[in-house]
Parts: sequence; structure tokens; C-alpha cells
Amino acid sequence: MFTLLSTARKAAAKIIAVVSVIGLAACDPSMMPSGPTAGGPNIDTQKPVRVALLLPKSDQSAQSLPRDLENAARMAVADLQGVQIDLQVYDTGGTPTQAAAVATQAVTDGAKIIIGPLYQQNAVAASQAVAASGINVLSFSNNPEIGGGNLFVLGDLFDTRANRLVNFAARQGKRSGAIMYENSTGGQLGRDAIAAAAARNGVSIVGSAGYDLNAQSLSSAISQVRGMISQAGAQAVFLTDNWDQGLGVALQLMPEQGIDPASTQYVGLSRWDTRPDGFNIRGVEGGWFTVPDRNALANFQSRFQAQFGNTPHPLAGLAFDGVAAVGALIGQGRSDALTAAALTQTAGFQGTGGVFRLRPDGTNERALAIATVRNKQVVILDPSPTRFGGF
Repeated sequence: MFTLLSTARKAAAKIIAVVSVIGLAACDPSMMPSGPTAGGPNIDTQKPVRVALLLPKSDQSAQSLPRDLENAARMAVADLQGVQIDLQVYDTGGTPTQAAAVATQAVTDGAKIIIGPLYQQNAVAASQAVAASGINVLSFSNNPEIGGGNLFVLGDLFDTRANRLVNFAARQGKRSGAIMYENSTGGQLGRDAIAAAAARNGVSIVGSAGYDLNAQSLSSAISQVRGMISQAGAQAVFLTDNWDQGLGVALQLMPEQGIDPASTQYVGLSRWDTRPDGFNIRGVEGGWFTVPDRNALANFQSRFQAQFGNTPHPLAGLAFDGVAAVGALIGQGRSDALTAAALTQTAGFQGTGGVFRLRPDGTNERALAIATVRNKQVVILDPSPTRFGGF
């Protein structure tokens, strides 16, 4: 981590990105698939449907997250009206071996779908263990590479954020850009997501510069990007970093070292709104980033806190999403409600945090708003789409 620039270091204190879509209901019953069941079990929607929730309850490193995921899931069950879900919780212990074992046990116990596990290796192990039984798994992972077959990822994806940001930039006349990313797996995935989004949206990426988490390496990357602006005409700089890494330092140094945010658009792949104490950094002002429906998130947090006495973990909403989506499908009374075809209906699901849908390749799309910071306040520039036809 950086060992200087104390102001920026405070702004770069640890956070976890929040992604939560709540209060789901199937968007459009007419979009439900018909025909023979495939890629999932038949269910009797007139009886309680068993849903397995796989959590690392005995994994000490997970801290309060398993508890909050379970509470959010139970909150979603309580919200359902006219839908009977028998939610059963299984402890993965945070290991792939145990995740596979309890997934198998859950199916033996009658589970028709699995929500969780948390870690990507566990999700893969669980999905493989039950694949032959035709049971689908909605994991909490945000790694799109593990999705496919009977395994879906509910977590927020770089691809969705990148596509939303690059599309907005293109519509604002920003047709060329440079990428600055931290030398990490996340940074590289973010870089690749931005490059792919640029290709889809007709934006030229003139170059990219990676950096290690120290001032010398970051300054070198800034110098490279400055050259991409002056020599190759980059109109925007896309940053993959987050407050937990070097974002605060990058946003402080970039204007100081000649990348003027007044003439070059700063665009962030991570959530910049989660640290208001960083809004005094010059590079934050006017930057673009994505956010879910902020009112919806506040509503979920206040309801959760009132019921359970604590602020929910930032990932707790994923459990609510999974259970509520399953409940919405079951509520339509179809025997094929939990098949892959039903889960991946084109219209997706409507939540107070915006629409989202699961894709046949196991990934997902979420509706996001474009936000900026003006006078140290978050301002929405482009609201979340309310349907996927609007993307």
C-alpha cells in the first residue's frame, strides 16, 4: 500500500462495494418460457418448495457476512405473499469439499434450487456436485468466468458497469479513452471489461497503463496516460481502482501531475459514492461512475436494521435477490419455474434497486445509474433504466 499522501490514504480506507437489488418480482409473465422442462426440476407450486441456502457459517474469516446473508434471505421469504418457500440453511465451512457435500445433501433432502455459496471455488464445487440432478445454483460470486451450465452468478459484474459507463461516455461525445488500472487480477479484469465495452460501443482505447500500489509506479502510469491524452487524443481516462486500493491516491495525483479533470473526463469502474470523506479530492469532482438505485438501497438497509439491529453487510442484498427472484417465479404457478429457461427469462426481474436478469451463459445484467460528484454531493446524471429494452 502507499506510504505517503496521508489525506489520500484516509480517503482510500477500506470499503466493500455495495450491490443490492431488493423487492423483486418477475417483470413480465408473458415472457416466461413454455414447453417441456429442461435444465431444472419440475416443482409443485401448490406445496412448499424447498430452497437450499449455502453459507460459510463456520468460516471465521467470513465474520458477520453469513449471518447477514441468512437474515436477508429470511427477510425475502417473509416478504413473499402466496408463495411457500421452505428455506433450509447448510454450512459450507468455506471449503469446496464441504460445499459439494452439503449441496449433495440438500438435493437429497429435497431442495429444488440452491442459493449460494459465497466463494467462487465453493460455487463451482457445489454446482458440479448437483449438475447430474438438474439442480441450478445461484451463487453469490461476481466472477463471470465460473458461470455456465447449472451455475449462475448473482454478484455485480465489471462487464455491466463497463458497458454502462462506456455507452454513456460515447453518448456524451467521448469517443476515445485511455485505461489506468492497478496491477492485480481485479485491475486486469476491469481493464479487459472496459476494452470490450469500448469495442461494442464504438469507442477507441488508445492505450492502457498499469501500476503497482506505490507512488513511484502510479506516477509512471500517470505520465504514460498523460502522453496518451496529449499525443493520441484520449478524451477520457477510465480507472479500475477502488477506495480499498489506490483510488484516492490516483485521484489526488492525476490533477497534480497534469491530467486536468476539467478537460479530460475521469470515469471510474468502482463505486465512488461509498466514501463521502473522499469527495474533497480534486479528481473526484465531476467524475462519472455507476450506482444502483440509492433510495432502494437505503430502504433495504433501514428495513434490515429495524428487523435485525445492525446495518447489513454490503453483500447481504444478494441473498435477498436470489430468494425473491425464486419466489417470484414460483408465484407464477408453473412447474418449470426453476429451470434454466425460466431463470433466464428475457425481461428479468424488477427490484426497487432496478431491473436485473440472469443470462444463459451464467452471468447477469443489472440496471445502473450514472452518477457524478458536484460540490461534494452525489448527483445522478442518467437514471437506471427501468427495463432491458432501454439499455
